[in-house]
Amino acid sequence: MDIRIKQRAVVEALEDVKGRDIVVFNVARQSAYFERVVIASGDSNRQVNALATHVQETLKALGARVVGVEGRRNGEWVLVDLGDIIVHVMHPAVRSYYNLEELWGGKEVKMKKEARPKRAAAPKKKKPLRGKTARRRGRK
Repeated sequence: MDIRIKQRAVVEALEDVKGRDIVVFNVARQSAYFERVVIASGDSNRQVNALATHVQETLKALGARVVGVEGRRNGEWVLVDLGDIIVHVMHPAVRSYYNLEELWGGKEVKMKKEARPKRAAAPKKKKPLRGKTARRRGRK
């Protein structure tokens, strides 16, 4: 599976469960084991676990292999290993304490928003004629 498709699926899965402050770093030059690091925050232990579980289920449904999951019992910091992408889901306090952005913060990946199909514009309704114009055209 292409790395860009995989990282897009990870970010969308995190956004589905209301993950906050999602960042993606390209760490291909810093690590020989994986290419991307995704970091996201959740507000509670339950949400952190739900975010990690949703990422895991979404990627499995797409046919990607989940190598491992760590930290689900504690729920403050869960790591999902997808082979070439590592996903860190954590509480904001834990995230600020460990400051992984500084550790992995080489080059942040800018992701393009997918183009959504445009809806056809509804035809404009004509306003009814009133006053002198209506009388001139024979309408009332």
